[in-house]
Amino acid sequence: MDLLSNIVREATKKKFDAEMVNKVTILHFTQEPSRLVLLKALDSQDCFFCKETKQLLEEVKAQSDKIELRIYDFKADREKAAEFGVDKIPATVIMGEKDHGIRFYGIPSGYEYTSLLEAIIDVSKGETSLAQKTKEALKPIDKNIHIQVFVTPTCPYCSLAVRLGHQFALESPFIKADMIESTEFPHLANKFNVYGVPKTVINDTIFLEGTVPEDVFLGHVLKAVQ
Repeated sequence: MDLLSNIVREATKKKFDAEMVNKVTILHFTQEPSRLVLLKALDSQDCFFCKETKQLLEEVKAQSDKIELRIYDFKADREKAAEFGVDKIPATVIMGEKDHGIRFYGIPSGYEYTSLLEAIIDVSKGETSLAQKTKEALKPIDKNIHIQVFVTPTCPYCSLAVRLGHQFALESPFIKADMIESTEFPHLANKFNVYGVPKTVINDTIFLEGTVPEDVFLGHVLKAVQ
């Protein structure tokens, strides 16, 4: 059974046809259900939505010949996962000719489906819609910044925070930005006291509650640099 309705598939294809420029590669790290059963006693993390996330990405890939989807087994392809810093699944990397640090951990469903499409299009274009002032402020960054945006699929505002994080990552080679579906990774949600979403965590020490304007988001990122 398809996850995307005919209307959503048609809208996705139309959007890709109109806005995509260059080829985009999606790397997806997952685990087959049968292997999960074998590893259950050894692995404390069950990948509850691995099957659905893989299917969703396959349906998205089918909407454009400019998208290449590569599937990796999280356990069998440990070296590849380590190369991209993937430490949990399901994990999705959106990249062009190079890795821009754009990550989705968990299924990008509900409102986060929009985040997925926008990330693909931004990477395809190789540019963002950030204000020029923001782009200039990000250029001097020379320290690693890790942005984690905790979301749920039913949150209508979360995709705005995710998009900001991903656009910041696209603009700076020192920034990595993750969407994290909080209900799929409760240990992380508990670690960072995520009681409402979106919640943005920068370098594990700086926190933003809710959606904020671009300049406020930038201010917190620059604070992390300092």
